[in-house]
Amino acid sequence: MQSALALPNLDTETEDLQKEQHGRLYHVVLLDDDEHTYDYVIEMLQKLFFLSLEMALQHAIEVDTTGRTVVITCERPEAEFARDQIHGFGADPRMPKSKGSMSAILVPASNTKTK
Repeated sequence: MQSALALPNLDTETEDLQKEQHGRLYHVVLLDDDEHTYDYVIEMLQKLFFLSLEMALQHAIEVDTTGRTVVITCERPEAEFARDQIHGFGADPRMPKSKGSMSAILVPASNTKTK
């Protein structure tokens, strides 16, 4: 007995969008602010990205001195997840004026100008 199951055809736009989202790399860029301590940044990066103390400290110094740091480079779905994890990490309990998480943005890795 033959199956009459037909496979769905994706239109060209959907295929192009999927290729773009899954084929390009994105930087997850952590942005500086005055509401989070070095300890917060280090703790967050260690917990979310499993960075060593030394690497997390380097990122904390970079974000403080330059205003941003690239914490990870990956495909779009993973980059969006990483950004969302940063946004959901919460306020810095060490600073009363901290109202929420740090900010992060996605920048295409092909865009070498992340600053």
